[in-house]
This record gives sequence, structure tokens and C-alpha cells, in this order.
Amino acid sequence: MQPPIATINPKEIYKHGDTRIDNYFWMRDKANAEVIKYLEAENDYTQAIMKPAESLREILYQEILGRLKETDSSVPEQIDDYFYYSRTEQGKAYSIYCRKKGSMESAEEILLDPNVLTSDKKYISLGVFAVSHDHRFLAYSLDTDGSEGFTVYIKNLEDGTLLPDVIPNTSYSLEWAQDNQTFFYTVLNEAWRSYRVFRHRLGSDYRQDVEVYHEQDDAFYVGLSTTKSKQYIILTAHSKTTTEEYFLPADAPAEKFRLIQARRPQVKYSVEHHGNKFYIVTNDNAKNFKLMSSPVSDPCKHNWQEVIAHRDDVRLYDIDVFAHHLVVYERKNGLKAIRIIALTSNDTHYVEFAEPVYTYSTARNTDFNSKVLRFHYSSLTTSTLVFDYDMDSRTRVLRKQYEVRGGYDPADYQAERIFAKAADGTKIPISLVYRKPLDKNGKRPLCLLGYGSYGICTEPGFSSSRLSLLDRGFICAIAHIRGGEEMGRAWYEQGKLLNKKNTFRDFIACAEHLISEKYTRKEKLVITGRSAGGLLIGAVLNMRPDLFRIAIAGVPFVDALTTMSDSSLPLTVSEYEEWGNPNHQHDYDYIKSYSPYDNVTAQNYPNILVTAGINDPRVGYWEPAKWVAKLRSLKKDKNLLLLKTHMGAGHHGFSGRYEELRDIAFEYAFILHIMQIKRYM
Repeated sequence: MQPPIATINPKEIYKHGDTRIDNYFWMRDKANAEVIKYLEAENDYTQAIMKPAESLREILYQEILGRLKETDSSVPEQIDDYFYYSRTEQGKAYSIYCRKKGSMESAEEILLDPNVLTSDKKYISLGVFAVSHDHRFLAYSLDTDGSEGFTVYIKNLEDGTLLPDVIPNTSYSLEWAQDNQTFFYTVLNEAWRSYRVFRHRLGSDYRQDVEVYHEQDDAFYVGLSTTKSKQYIILTAHSKTTTEEYFLPADAPAEKFRLIQARRPQVKYSVEHHGNKFYIVTNDNAKNFKLMSSPVSDPCKHNWQEVIAHRDDVRLYDIDVFAHHLVVYERKNGLKAIRIIALTSNDTHYVEFAEPVYTYSTARNTDFNSKVLRFHYSSLTTSTLVFDYDMDSRTRVLRKQYEVRGGYDPADYQAERIFAKAADGTKIPISLVYRKPLDKNGKRPLCLLGYGSYGICTEPGFSSSRLSLLDRGFICAIAHIRGGEEMGRAWYEQGKLLNKKNTFRDFIACAEHLISEKYTRKEKLVITGRSAGGLLIGAVLNMRPDLFRIAIAGVPFVDALTTMSDSSLPLTVSEYEEWGNPNHQHDYDYIKSYSPYDNVTAQNYPNILVTAGINDPRVGYWEPAKWVAKLRSLKKDKNLLLLKTHMGAGHHGFSGRYEELRDIAFEYAFILHIMQIKRYM
């Protein structure tokens, strides 16, 4: 079967006197029947090419599914007299949200079961899930097409009925006031930016809701949160580099939000509450952030007092404030740490972690008066553990370890961290895991993952799906490249804007190091990345296509120059602080020099699998579609090039857990089919 041939319809795009011809600009018009016809033809081609691997894909799916405990439950969280938890049932795609009153031996009350809402919907995603302070009402929101536009619903938990209050076009934020009749929420504009905050009272028409905040700057988004003390609702306006926050007593929803500190370019801050003060995490004259405090009565900058000073070697990125403890979340040498400070004595200690490569995430920890901190721990070889940590006695209780079925033994695997040297001499961390024993002779296949944007850290956590590769001899590695924030704020800044090419060079250096150290060789090297990580994949394929055997680019941001030049698209203006503003000549030229779509040339490329989502608001489906079409027209090799578009989903693919596993199995089948690897080690 021959691959689809996309129609060439040249369009001239002008900027700064530069003329670019875009042969596939027409693909942006989703209303054009030819666009849908082309995407469906690509899907048909992908299905036909992968037909010989159907049985392998099914084997992989059953393997991955077989490691999961399909019927399972989260560790309950006690809030007042209720125990809240979620659980899954075998055969059902979505988690069920429940609670019990008094004790876990009480009768179960199902608060929300998305599985019963999906009979006429192919896609469903839960956004907000917020129970009122008196536990009587549940506010939840649903996205039914992957566009990330949510509709809010209110459920009366006393009788199970839905209130007539239905609010469309909302974002991810909603917070209840203490009167349990009022809540605040955010709405989206046509560019998919959360830009307004409204106050709603139960029983009223949302069209009569009072606007309490309107963000005029297209680079800023708004969000809402409630302090752990539950005394204040926080309204945050933020861009990629700048923050401004307001606070409102949660028991006085009719009052106006008060400004904490006016925005200043390149200054970020966030607040939490304790007693008569706010704690403030900020980068004001502190690249790696520091901790300040200020009186609630007058919290502006001239009253800020230093609590934890800036440190060049430690990134302070968040805090949790309890009645008697301050929890500080840090990162040093690429590894996360938890620092506990007793507020009465100022005694300080760190939670101990035994493994050399690991990660954690915090639970909600909603009980302000608790002395117990709950967190989730995992590593490349340890499945997720849920710990309750006593901050006074410095002891921990294991509440749950998520089961890996099928006879998994972590002793059969080894994790390590090594360093590659970038072109400028910078040492780039690489986390990797493999099945033992390892002979470093270059014969192992290796899958290298990368992201490297927005300061997002790619964490070395556990994946039971990954075992299907490890057990077939693969080494799986994560390149902690610049553009992330693994090694501090400077690590991020060295991989953005006019330093963006460091991200790509770092990734190539990691690949070359893994080859030179004989973990693998280029004929066995697979690279993968999603979204901005897909831009990474596209860029390095243009720069060093000879270095890789297979590349997988998920919803890749590959048409960077055209997208960043169009301010009408969602996210574009807010992204200027990450990629640059093409209205400025130097930014335009720099983005053009690496934008994957603009730099496709007539050369050999490795085998490539590309995915897209038709309703994706973050990376338009046309970006991967255009990229694939241009690659088809120019590449000289006969390697596979496949495009798979989810026709009923968005940026995150299908919403149900089983479909998600099938997508993973498809990608693994693509890799193993090309590598001709079928058996275990």
C-alpha cells in the first residue's frame, strides 16, 4: 500500500520581508472535507502498514494490562468526618469517586462515576472535582471532546440530584466559599485562555454571575486556589515569567479580592497562609527562589521578610503549610527533597530516601492541623508507595504499594544515573533502567526519552508498561536536558528563547554518550517525546537523522514558526516568553533556524511514528499532519513514516485507561516490529 499524497497548495507567508512558501497551510481548515479525508487516509495507511504487527500489539496490550490490578482503590483521605477515595473496577475505563462517613467500615457513597456518563460519548475528561466545605454539594466539570473546554455541574450529595446550575466554557479552576452556597470559577476566551473569574451563587442563572476579575493581558492566565487553612481564596494571574496574586476571606465571598503584590516583569511568587502571615515563594532577586513572609494586614513587597535565603545549588519550588510545620519542597543535583521545619522550635530535617534515582509527588494534605505528611514515592524500579510521614517522630507508615502483577521482582532490574558532556562542556544527567545483567557491548536496544521545555522536569518514576520493553532487552533512559529545571532555574533559562538549541544539542550529546559507552548503538536507538518534546524529536531528526533507528513524536509542536507568528491561535501570545516573539527579527530568525517543519530537507530519516489529536487546543492537529506531508515529499529513504490521528480526542489522546494502554501497546509494537524483537531476554 502506498502512503497518502497530500495536495500541494502553495501559500506565501510573509514576515520581516522573508517569503516562505507553505504547501500545506490548507490543512488548518478542519471544516474542509479534504482535510478530514486526508487524515483518515493516513489513519488507513497506518493501520494497513501495522497489520502484520496486530498480534504483537495484542500481546503487548495483554501484557501491560496483566500487570495492573484492575480493581483497586486509592488510600482514603480523611476530611472532617468523611473518608474520600477513588477506586477502579475491572472492565471500567474511569475511576469512580466515593466517600464513607465516620469510618471506612461505613456504607459507601458514590459521588461520581464517569463510566455511566460515557454511553453516548467517545471521550470524557474530568476537570474540577470540588466538594463544598459542609460536604453537601459536589461541583465537577467535564470535557467531552478533548478540547479542554469544561462544563460545570453541581450535584446535591444529600439526595443525589443535579442542580439546574450548569456553566459552560470553563477552565480547570473552581473554589468554594465557606458559606457553601457560593463558588468562584474561571472561563475561557476564544483563544482558550482562562481570563475571567466569576462568582456564582447556587440556584442562580450563570449568565447573571458577577465578574470579579478580568485579565486583559493576552500573555496571562488566571487560576484559583484555597489556602490549606481554608481561610482565604487566592486568585492568581500568571504568565510564563510573571505572577500577580489576590486574596479574599473565604467567609466573605461578596467582598473584593485584595492585591498582594503588583506584577513586575520576570518576578514570580506564590502564597500560602498561616496565622497572621502569608508565606511567599518568590524568585525576586533569587533565581532559584527563596521563601519570604509578610503580614496578612499589609502583604505587599515592602513588608516581605526572609525565611529561607536563596541558594545557588538548591531550587526551592513549593511549600506546604501546616499548623505546626512548614514543609519545603526542593531539588538539588537533579533530585527532589522534602525539608521539614517545626514552626515552634525551628528544628529542621530532611525526609530520607534510600535509592540513588527516585521521585515523589505530594498528596493533597488538606488537614491543616495534621502532623502527618502524605506523599507518593517511586523510582525506576520501585512501584508507587504511599507514605504517611510523622513530622514530629520522623517515622513513616507505608499505607499502600501499588501492585505490579505478573511476577515482577525489582531485584531483576537496575537503575542508575550517568552524565553526558554537552558541546559546551555542561554535564547532562541521564537516568536509565535495564534488566540485569548488563554487558556494555552495544548490543542492547535503547529507548531515550526527552522533553526539555517550560522548566518541566522529567521525573524518573515507575512505569509498569515499560517492563514490556525492559523484558525484551531494552534499556530505557531519560535525558534531563536543559529547558527543564532538573538542575535549577538556570538549567531552564539555558534551554529557552535564544538558548533553545542547547536543548537539542544536549539530547544529541546524551545519545552519543550512550553509544560511546556501549549501552547501545545507533542501529538500536529509539527516541521519543511528546508535545514540546515532539519539537525536540523533530529538531534532532533534522540535525542528526543518522543517529537514530526509530523516532516517536507524540502531538509534536513542529510548526513552531508559523504557530508563533499567529497570535489568533490558542496559547501563542503566552508562549512568547518561552520561544520568543517572531514579531522581533532576531526571534523570528532564531525560531526559523530550528523549527522542525521549516528545516525538513532532502535527506534520509529514520523510521518515524507521529500522533495527533483532532481537537487538540495546545498543538493543532495540522502541525504533525503538515510535518508528515512535507517529510513524505522530501525524504530520500524507504523507512516507515506513519501518522495516527485520534479523530475524537485532543492533546492527551483517548481518555479511558484501556484506550490509553492500547496506544502504548501500539507504539511498542511499532518499535518491536521494526527491530524484529519478539521474545523476552
